Parts: sequence; structure tokens; C-alpha cells
Amino acid sequence: MKRLRWRERSLRTRLAVMVGLAVAVAVVVTSSAAWLLTRANLYQQFDAQLQTYAHVAAKAATPADALATLHTVQRGDSGADPGHRDVLAVQFVTADGASAGTAGAPGGFPPGGRARQVAAGAAALGADVEKIGGDRYRVWSVPRPGGGAVSVARNSEGIENTLAELGAWLTLAGLIGIAGAAFAGRAIAKTALRPVAELTDAAEDVARTQELAAGIRVVGSDELARLAVSFNAMLTALRSSRDEQQRLVQDAGHELRTPLTSLRNNIELLIHAEGQERVLPAEDRTRLLADLDVQSVELTTLVGELVELSTGEREPEPVGRVDLADVLASAVERVRARYPDVEFGVDLTSAEVDGRPAALERAVLNVLDNAAKWSPAGGKVTAEVVPAEGGARIVVSDEGPGIAPADLPHVFERFYRAETARAQPGSGLGLAIVEQVVEQHRGTVRAGTADGGGARFELTFPA
Repeated sequence: MKRLRWRERSLRTRLAVMVGLAVAVAVVVTSSAAWLLTRANLYQQFDAQLQTYAHVAAKAATPADALATLHTVQRGDSGADPGHRDVLAVQFVTADGASAGTAGAPGGFPPGGRARQVAAGAAALGADVEKIGGDRYRVWSVPRPGGGAVSVARNSEGIENTLAELGAWLTLAGLIGIAGAAFAGRAIAKTALRPVAELTDAAEDVARTQELAAGIRVVGSDELARLAVSFNAMLTALRSSRDEQQRLVQDAGHELRTPLTSLRNNIELLIHAEGQERVLPAEDRTRLLADLDVQSVELTTLVGELVELSTGEREPEPVGRVDLADVLASAVERVRARYPDVEFGVDLTSAEVDGRPAALERAVLNVLDNAAKWSPAGGKVTAEVVPAEGGARIVVSDEGPGIAPADLPHVFERFYRAETARAQPGSGLGLAIVEQVVEQHRGTVRAGTADGGGARFELTFPA
């Protein structure tokens, strides 16, 4: 069976494990510290009392007398714990480190290294640990008034048993705490990750049903709530994008139907005439072929504008410093060739902005083309670059009929065409492309009425 790596495990499992480990480490550290502090405290009290016994024993004449005196003191010592096996032994040590008599320890016990140092006068007191009769003793040695030293040994098995019992209880409590921490970790992970689970379910539901209207409930204002808000905002954006895409497809289908129908009718007419071996009059044939040419050009233009509108720009183009005067001059030259009967008044004041030259020229070209198309023969289209603080504007005005107030809010909508524009050639996408390009450059575009009553378009770009 394949072993899962740590990163491949579920977030809930990892969180539960980390919570359990954190609690386990805390339990182990706390238990160890409690045991060590208890041990140090017990031995401190034990050694302090044993040191007192050694000073008492140093005043006795013989080890037996010292042991008897200590038993009397021990029985009257309120600090003695009757539950412990508390056995004493006394040994006198000569100055040369030899034993001078022992009481309370059958067979005696050899003087320890600290005891010999005290007896020789090299230390004021000393502590040793010895095995006497198989039991563990702690031994304290102090100098005797007449020379040498006295060592008092006390059985420490009671303290060690107490520490062993305490360690067992602490270990049991720690295991119970760790087990509880594991269950608590799972509960904490489940509770903490419930919003994530809801978000996951919502995302899976969206992927399964493709339904973008459903969101998730937002509770509180923490990081998970912010994640839920961001997810809902993403769904809203996706829904808006899909609706826009569907609307574009529907509108495109509607707009494509007219030129395609006209093309089909003209082609069928030509085929029908050829099939019946009827020769169309030259004038009718020329008119049909001219209509086919115009319709194919309109269809090509419409498809190109649809592609441009759906992709944002024809080709990826780097952003650089662009002089709007150069953009306007190039666009005017192209439009002037299309509309030789229209006069163009141009003010090419230099003003640089950050942008994509081809996209900007496309937007300006569409505005100029719209102005020239609506201008009467001999009419004038005015175009100028107006530098402004923090940016620049391109203003285009014409002497045409202008834009009706009812149509002003809709002139930049896709495929929108005013009643008066139905007879004019065009797809209804040119100004929509203008708005898209300007917004891509973080600018704004406005339509209004010129001083002479014609249309006025103002494209504003930040520097």
C-alpha cells in the first residue's frame, strides 16, 4: 500500500496531528518539570535533615551512642514520614580514612570518598551514595571534635519509591492527556475547517452543475470569512462574464443573420439564373456582384470586430510611451482616404501617455470613422489633442445630426444602433470597441453634443 506523504494528507488530519503533538509536547514538558522539581525538593529536605543528624552524631562518643541519640531525635522529628522505610546507620572514620566503628549497618560499609576527605580535614562536610545490604543509602559526613569524621547513612528507598510512583501517575496522566488531545484535535480541526468544507462543497457543486448563482454563507469577519467573500465575488464575476459571453454570442448570431441571409439570397439568385440558362442583364449581374462584394466586406468587418471585442485586442502588444498626436495623425490619414468629401481640422498638440499604439489608433479610428460617416458632404470633423494635468484628451466633433438624448446612454453598447442609424452601414460594434480600448488604458470615454449640434466624443487617458 502506498504510503501518503505528509503534504498529501488532508488538512483536517494534519491540523489534528499538529494539535495533538502540541498538547503532547506540553504534557511531556509539564510532567517532566513537575517530576524534576518534586525530586529536587524531596532530596533537598532529605539531605538537610540528614546533615542535621550528622552534626548530632558528631557529639557522641561511640557509633552506638550516636545511633541511639539519632533514633530518639528521629522519633520526635515531626518531619519524619512514618510511611517510609527510614533506616539509619552511623560510622566513625579516622583521620587516615579507616572505619573506627559502625552501628546500624550489619557488616558495616566502607567509608566513601567524601567521608575520607572530611576525616582528613580536606572538606568541611560531604555527601556520598552507598549500597548497604542491597539498599540505597545517602551518606552525609561531618568532622568530629576530636579528629576524624562521622558519617550518617539514611535509607533513601522511600524517596525513590515515591518518585517512581509519581512518575507512573504522571505518565498515566500524560497518556490520557495525549489521547484526549488527539480527540480534541480532531474536534478542533473539524470545527475550524467547517467553513473550508462548505467552500469546498460549494466549489465542487459549481464544477458539477455549472450553476454560478449559488454562493456560500459568510459568518464573521475572520480570514475564512474573507475567503468566503472572495469566493462569492469570484462567482459573481464568473457569472457576469458568462452572461456577457452568452449575450455576445446571441447578439452576434442576430447580427450575422442579416448579411448571411442577403449573401445567400444573392448567391441563390445567381445560381438559379445560371441553372435555367438564363443570362442576367449585365446591369443586374453587376449590381448583384457589387452587393455580394459589399456584403462580404461587411461580414468580414463584423467578424473581425467580434473577434477583437471578445479577445480585447487583436495581438498582444507591449505597453510603451505613446504620443497621442502621432496616434491621431495616423488615424486621420486613414479616415481621410475613406471620406474624401469630408474636411478634417486637426490640432496635433504633443501629449504622451502609457499605452498600446495599435489599440489606441484603432479606438481613435473608430471615433473618426463614426464622425465622418455622419458628416454631410463638405462637412467638417474636428479632432484635437488636449493636454491636461495628469493625462491628456482626444476630442472629436462633427457637424452631423448629433446623438438623440434617448440614445446617449446606449451609444457604447454592443450592437446598439439608433433608429436613424439603421439605414447606415455598420455593425454597431465600433463604439463598443472604443470604450473597451479606453478602459484597458484606465481611461474614460464620453459622448455628447458639439457646439454646432453634431456629436462630440471625448477620450481621456491618464499620463
